[in-house]
Amino acid sequence: MYAQVKTVAFIGIEAKEVTVQVQVASGLPSFTIVGLPDKAVAESRERVRAALNALGLGLPPKRITINLAPADLPKIGSHYDLPIALGLMAATGAIASDMLSAYLAIGELALDASISPVVGALPAAIAANRQGLGLICPKTCGPEAAWADQEMDILSPAHLLELINHFKGTQVLSPPQPGTNNHKSGSETQLDIADIKGQEGAKRALEIAAAGGHNLIMVGPPGAGKTMLAARLPTILPPLSPQEMLEVAMIQSLAGELMGGQLSQARPFRSPHHSATMAALVGGGSKPRPGEVALAHHGVLFLDELPEFSGQVLDSLRQPLESGETSIARANHRITYPSKIQLIAAMNPCRCGKAFEPGFACAKGANCASRYQARISGPLLDRIDLQIEVPAVTALDLLDERPVETSAQIAQRVIAARAIQVKRFEKLTNDPSVLNATCSASILSEITAPDEAGKALLKEAAIKLNLTARGFHKALRVARTLADLEGSPSVERAHLAEALSYRAQSGHQVSQNTVQNPKSDQNVSF
Repeated sequence: MYAQVKTVAFIGIEAKEVTVQVQVASGLPSFTIVGLPDKAVAESRERVRAALNALGLGLPPKRITINLAPADLPKIGSHYDLPIALGLMAATGAIASDMLSAYLAIGELALDASISPVVGALPAAIAANRQGLGLICPKTCGPEAAWADQEMDILSPAHLLELINHFKGTQVLSPPQPGTNNHKSGSETQLDIADIKGQEGAKRALEIAAAGGHNLIMVGPPGAGKTMLAARLPTILPPLSPQEMLEVAMIQSLAGELMGGQLSQARPFRSPHHSATMAALVGGGSKPRPGEVALAHHGVLFLDELPEFSGQVLDSLRQPLESGETSIARANHRITYPSKIQLIAAMNPCRCGKAFEPGFACAKGANCASRYQARISGPLLDRIDLQIEVPAVTALDLLDERPVETSAQIAQRVIAARAIQVKRFEKLTNDPSVLNATCSASILSEITAPDEAGKALLKEAAIKLNLTARGFHKALRVARTLADLEGSPSVERAHLAEALSYRAQSGHQVSQNTVQNPKSDQNVSF
């Protein structure tokens, strides 16, 4: 007696087809699962046996072999329970095997034969739909799977008996409806940039970061508002496009964070603690799962107290920041998660947090700040487009009653600048998701092209600031975003001047020219 049922194995966000082959043959009674199963899969034989007993279906006293093909692909997770049980019932004649050929199945079985939720229902549904198959999944996963295609044949029983009755025609399972779509973007939350008093220069940098998708680091004393600023960045970012929303939902599904199949247009905002391990941040572990970087795909990864993170953990961010994806290599396979993130970091200038404050003398000596900041490697800092100082908020700032811009007002300018980029890069690359911060170097030189005055300024800055090639390109990217915010078709000297000011280190004077920042009362010197 032989039967087979299709299911999937998750490699990154990709769902690869796996065939559960079931053979019931004569011989000494046994129940063997082969095909590189992990511990959860190997234990499924006990859950399957108990679930079938709960239905009054005892396993025959024969040699039962379950092969998960392809045999060289690691099988991880409890979602193999349901296809194994269905294969056994088909092999023993409890249900017709031809009914299962049109479906792909995932689900964990409880001992009473109820079907428990599993992760990855959305990627599994997309994989099944791509092959022209239906999907059998737990009832609680139905709303999530329904997002793949509302015309798709999806069965989402709460109990194994419901599925059997459906195949026998004595009960009809209603197709699940997609979970609610949260149309609210980040700008519709209760947070608002208007809550922050003062810090006009930091708000300007935050707007630039949002408009071009640039990475940003804020350095300032405790209580200056760095965390408040970072938390309000999503309120000025444009909502996710349908394609981006689906990609984000697939990652959340694999991480078990897509509750009730609810999709949202708000961009992800992840803020891991500085004690996070490398596996927690970039993914991996004994059972690879998406890390904080992947969960921040198309959104914001905020690292507060940046120097407190392990140096090895921070350096693991280099690849995602450069390539937009996270690769985890194992001895027998390689996993890749999409990781197009916007890195926002905050840190104190030194461990005590008050270095360079007027009238403050650090008890640890003059080198306290340099030692503290040296915890962050130069290559990582070089990948951050905007580096700003956030001064302490004064009592005068708190007492200032002048009207301030809201997140909605700033978001309008950000969306307008992003619209310019969509139009530009759709024409140049046929990819509307490309931003100034992520376009290729060859396209960057084409869309910036400064005039003679701008070239002279860049040449002077490159020498006096000792800019690396990456730092030089970062300045050009920020300048292009500044031009887009003003609706300028060309990058002018003033845009380059302000962009370079965000890379100038303390004490470096590139020029005596000073540019008035149009969005703050501060002068930008470089």
